Amino acid sequence: MTSDTQEPIQEALLWSDEHWTARVIKSDDDDGWAVAMYLDGEAEPALVGPWTMGRDKKNLTPLDKSAFDTLVKTAKEVICRSEQHLHAQLNKNVSVTLEGRRIRVALAIVPDEEGATATLCAQDEFGDELAQCACATHL
Repeated sequence: MTSDTQEPIQEALLWSDEHWTARVIKSDDDDGWAVAMYLDGEAEPALVGPWTMGRDKKNLTPLDKSAFDTLVKTAKEVICRSEQHLHAQLNKNVSVTLEGRRIRVALAIVPDEEGATATLCAQDEFGDELAQCACATHL
């Protein structure tokens, strides 16, 4: 789904809007069905979750607007949590008291395929920078 003028699709096992596509797929473990949520332009799904059979236990429950809206909301939350987790992994800080002054020391790592960079920074309790330096990283 990479076209800027993507027409909405509303089929039983495939549903999309201008940003998201839900596709019902056979589970990898061959133990039923799943639904994969793709953000437009992304090769990997943002969310994969189980999908259910209908009441007749023979046919899959079809996608509908309500299910699609719920899947979009859930996929957005997964992306948000993933971004927050990555930010927490790459940004650390600690506060210390030195000679009666509260000092915040922060490490910020910027990942890069050719070599990550990092900055170590110290600030006083008012947010004024006391020192900053680049650091070597080994990710």
